[in-house]
Amino acid sequence: MGSQEVLGQAARLASSGLLLQVLFRLITFALNAFILRFLSKEIVGIVNVRLTLLYSTTIFLAREAFRRACLSGSTQRDWGQTINLLWLTVPLGVFWSLFLGWVWLRLLEVPDPNVVPHYGTGVVLFGLSAVVELLGEPFWVLAQAHMFVKLKVIAESLSVILKSVLTAFLVLWLPHWGLYIFSLAQLFYTTVLVLCYVTYFKKLLGFPKSTKQQTLPVSRMTDLLPSILRSRAFVNWKEAKLTWSFFKQSFLKQILTEGERYVMTFLNVLNFGDQGVYDIVNNLGSLVARLIFQPIEESFYIFFAKVLEREKEATLQKQEDVAVAATVLESLLKLALLTGLTITVFGFAYSQLALDIYGGAMLSSGSGPVLLRTYCLYVLLLAINGVTECFTFAAMSKEQVDRYNFTMLALSSSFLVLSYLLTRWCGSVGFILANCFNMGIRITQSLCFIHRYYRESPHRPLAGLQLSPVLLGAFALSGGITGVSEAFLCCEQGWLFRLAHVAVGAFCLGATLGTAFLTETKLIHFLRTQLAVGRARVLGRRALQRGLRGEAHPGRCGVGGNHPTNVDCPSEIFLRKQEFYV
Repeated sequence: MGSQEVLGQAARLASSGLLLQVLFRLITFALNAFILRFLSKEIVGIVNVRLTLLYSTTIFLAREAFRRACLSGSTQRDWGQTINLLWLTVPLGVFWSLFLGWVWLRLLEVPDPNVVPHYGTGVVLFGLSAVVELLGEPFWVLAQAHMFVKLKVIAESLSVILKSVLTAFLVLWLPHWGLYIFSLAQLFYTTVLVLCYVTYFKKLLGFPKSTKQQTLPVSRMTDLLPSILRSRAFVNWKEAKLTWSFFKQSFLKQILTEGERYVMTFLNVLNFGDQGVYDIVNNLGSLVARLIFQPIEESFYIFFAKVLEREKEATLQKQEDVAVAATVLESLLKLALLTGLTITVFGFAYSQLALDIYGGAMLSSGSGPVLLRTYCLYVLLLAINGVTECFTFAAMSKEQVDRYNFTMLALSSSFLVLSYLLTRWCGSVGFILANCFNMGIRITQSLCFIHRYYRESPHRPLAGLQLSPVLLGAFALSGGITGVSEAFLCCEQGWLFRLAHVAVGAFCLGATLGTAFLTETKLIHFLRTQLAVGRARVLGRRALQRGLRGEAHPGRCGVGGNHPTNVDCPSEIFLRKQEFYV
């Protein structure tokens, strides 16, 4: 598979994932806003911080390293060995679930049962839900490796929506159940998620003539179960060693990713109510990161991992692939920077209004607005880090990954210490400031790697982090105008003034985006190219499907039935010749 084709699939995966996630997340957002009005801050703190940390830690430690190792390189591998390796996540998940469950029940502070009942049951069911989710890991990796565009997004979004609906129903009708509600909803979520993948592959493998089925390395459902391989090792030891390298890294990355929750959980720097407010603001602030940045990072990690070779320098690889990777990286950096700056500039003036609409006075009257404003700056760093680490982890060799682990170890220790000190000094805002420091160091490391990687080549993808002075001026002017608007129009003077404040922001946003459209022509050309290629591929597939069905249709280009079939239509010529040079 050529680099251009991989790029097209990665772009389609990201864009499709983005659109579907926006739709499903909006539905979930509305349901969660409704549920929030029936809960105490203490319940939110226990569920969203304490129990979710148990679940995410178990999942992350059990599968993250396996995912990264098994998605590296091309799809041409011994999938029997890869599937065997992936099934090792289940016993590993059982181990972590039991060990962490014991820690959560025996070593950590147990909440007052009169305020938060059924804590022990919650720990057991959240740990069980993690193990259930790991049962679908071979299906998930196979789908990602073969770029099944919509399966992941639909499965996860459908599961989240059904979980939210069940939670809302139980909160309304059985509020005295306490943590039973959220524990059952979590178990229901993971069960539905796994069933979506199993059902999809069962139906797909039942139709051997389908195009997707013919590209798969398995032909029946039993091929997705662990098995003894004749004359071959049970697992690919090269993949196993790479998994171990990624496991050491993932252990540290988990501390960095969830560091503030570990500090809250183990050091008791905030009470459960304050933890609940912080987590709500954190989830609201990271909504854009989950909607936009995560699909892009996951999709283009696969692109970079397939196009670039880990053990070779850029000058020793196929130069067309290196050039395409550099162009894509530059465009992604520019897109991430523009998106992050927009959120930072406009989020500062609209944080209080957003919290008041979402959660009422519980969020907008206390420390919530300051938390969300600070988080908007963090989103900018998240955007840049997602793209830079996406490339870095795809291009690093095993030895480089191991060296990176030592740096992450030092960073993990300093991050935890800094989180504790800053929280003692300035409250929950200290967690976000420590995260900003952590993210800044990680970005610096990735930028240094990218600079070294392309040092001997003519490509300079880091130019994507440079903006025109005119656009920077537009951002600064918009920030000043919306700040003044908030001071005079928001948020205690009624809805008419709030609407006026929103109108000011909409005007400034439109002016800023218009300036970006006029000044960042290179990025606009890249995005237009991807959209054009995507449309051409869709038209080509539809024409092919009509031809396979034997339907009467115009010639290949749609200009008449007598059009010679050996003449390329413009879209086919475009697909072959377009090299994404901008």
